[in-house]
Amino acid sequence: MSATLGTTVKDFREPRERVAAMPRLRIDPLLLLATLGLIACSVYVVGNATRDDVPGNPHYYLYRQLAYGIVGVVLMLGLSRMDYSRLREWRFGIYGTMIALILVVLAIGTAAKGSQRWIPLPFFNLQPSELGKVLLVVALSAFMVERMRRLSEVETTSRILLLAILPAILVVMQPDLGSGLVYIAIAVAVLFVAGTKWTHFVVLGAIATGAVAVVLVGAPAVGVQVLKPYQVDRLTAFVNPTDDPRKQGYQLKQSIVGIGAGQKTGRGQEGATQTKLNFIPEHHTDFIFSVVGEEFGFAGGALILALYALLIWRALRILTMAKNLYGALIVGGIAAMLMFQVFVNVGMTIGIMPITGVPLPLMSYGGSSVIVTFMAIGLLQSVHAQARTASAAKGRDLIA
Repeated sequence: MSATLGTTVKDFREPRERVAAMPRLRIDPLLLLATLGLIACSVYVVGNATRDDVPGNPHYYLYRQLAYGIVGVVLMLGLSRMDYSRLREWRFGIYGTMIALILVVLAIGTAAKGSQRWIPLPFFNLQPSELGKVLLVVALSAFMVERMRRLSEVETTSRILLLAILPAILVVMQPDLGSGLVYIAIAVAVLFVAGTKWTHFVVLGAIATGAVAVVLVGAPAVGVQVLKPYQVDRLTAFVNPTDDPRKQGYQLKQSIVGIGAGQKTGRGQEGATQTKLNFIPEHHTDFIFSVVGEEFGFAGGALILALYALLIWRALRILTMAKNLYGALIVGGIAAMLMFQVFVNVGMTIGIMPITGVPLPLMSYGGSSVIVTFMAIGLLQSVHAQARTASAAKGRDLIA
């Protein structure tokens, strides 16, 4: 009898000891793999594409992109160890900081190529519209949680959209149409994950269609230009790319030529004449995927898209694991932000989306874009870590 009782006690003790001894893997390894894979590809591709861009310093962009990646990894690991739930208490301060930074750009920001988007800092230029993407996700998610008991009300949907539209308008004024569209995509994702009624989305779709018609047709007809001339040219090139290939259709044409020339395995660095001779515009930023297509062909493009698919899959997986609604909303907003940017950027290089200047996350050169994307992934890892901790605690309680 005592032997049986001893065995029984041991059987109950061992699972508890095994749970306590289990290593706590706080980060999602597959998400980390996709992230590091993309930044490694970026450093290599940017280095190849810009070797002749700065006379006497062939590694100018390569070293900076590598530095941005290292800083981003450190921030990502730091955020992964933070309890994201605390951010909910700071929602007003986070939202106010986002608006203030955007207004600072409009007041004293550095202008380049017709856009005023950057605040000069000692080591790089900060682009608040990029940082605003993550800040908006965190703030909107918190505001949404506070309104969950009134989710079915039109007022709730209107408030969330207005909170996103205000910074979007300020960003478009810089002008940065692409980031403004990302802000709207984030708001729609937060509403969707929260469970907003489908009828609200139908109404929003009708309003969006009407707004596009007014901006592109109605306003110009009465002499009001909402968009900048170059933005109109880009949209015109998307609709009729062959009307004037030397003007508005130039970027799209050169991008398609470069991707098509890559064929299956690419032309290599030396044979990538579209990139080397600067036919592909902004080949290290907006059109980095065109460089991948020319140098590495279908195989290279497929690898990059596979890494994005892995990243987004893990983000959606984390969404289902989140320990609370706030975490799920944060993950949903970040996943939408990444998916929207990937789809628009890749789509514009092959002619299925208008050219809006949206960077390709972790691939396009730029300190603000790279670091902010790492911060967003750090929040994903934080939600994942908190979910695993909560799950482990629940398992210990059940055993106890």
